[in-house]
Amino acid sequence: MVRAMAARKKTTSTHERSTKARRRRAPRVPPLAKPRLPSRRLELVTSTSAVQARMMAERARGRTIGFVPTMGALHAGHAALLDEARRRADLVVCSIFVNPKQFAPTEDLSRYPRRLDEDRALCETCGVDVLFAPGADEIYPPGFDTQVKAGRLASFLEGAARPGHFDGVLTVVALLFAVVQPHFAVFGEKDFQQLALVKRMVRDLRLTVEIVAMPVIRDVDGLALSSRNGYLSKDERARAPALSRALMAAQDEAQHGVTDIARLTGAARAVLEATPGLTVDYLEVRDPRTLESLATLDRDARVLMAARLGAVRLIDNGPVFAGVRYQR
Repeated sequence: MVRAMAARKKTTSTHERSTKARRRRAPRVPPLAKPRLPSRRLELVTSTSAVQARMMAERARGRTIGFVPTMGALHAGHAALLDEARRRADLVVCSIFVNPKQFAPTEDLSRYPRRLDEDRALCETCGVDVLFAPGADEIYPPGFDTQVKAGRLASFLEGAARPGHFDGVLTVVALLFAVVQPHFAVFGEKDFQQLALVKRMVRDLRLTVEIVAMPVIRDVDGLALSSRNGYLSKDERARAPALSRALMAAQDEAQHGVTDIARLTGAARAVLEATPGLTVDYLEVRDPRTLESLATLDRDARVLMAARLGAVRLIDNGPVFAGVRYQR
């Protein structure tokens, strides 16, 4: 079922900078490839020691290991990451672990969807070699008492809204890197601040893993794909694409010569505030490399936002380009 749905799912992606891409902003990408036989039999592993032993052997054979860490509830966005890993690597590892350390006591750890059989089927479709699905005690055994502490990049946006969240993210990512020993790992730009923090951790800790970033994958109505979209009611799902429309409103202003950040965010905020039941958590324009705040659009930048629809919190982001003008 998941295989057939993945094959039929139409998605769109935020592309790299180019005039054609800027005009369309959310171009449609081809549907996922039809289900294909995996290049090798998928191996499901739950033991960290077994994965480490397998990866050490693969490295000794000179094979390139690609890694996609996930929390499961896989969708077409994850499939795009797995496809990229398959394109680059001799051996592809996908992990599924719902990390308790990145959830606050008030958040939805117990509700987070867990559907290993369906996720396994999608991994098979994408040609994954090893599916690593450990339990919590396997990642955090009794007596575990170490944490990676996120720095300045975690002090705003998602970090301010979810204190301690990025400490949990970086801790589990560092652990998974130590277990899987990948040559590269693929992350989506959907969680843009998380991506920046993982890159910083890799650089600061001198980890020998390349971080490969992939663009946001969107549904045909513009909504960024997320496992949490499944929490939305039918009515909320119909209103959720307001986030992507808000991004386009800011992009339109930039493309017509507006450089004042307040005007860019004002155009986006107007779209969000006109959507019934939607509450804005934050809406900012920041440097895509340093995540510093900008007062004027004097360089290419990133619009980052979070909003709530009912009980569901959604995040989105997209680029705005400096020095690009079109006639109104």
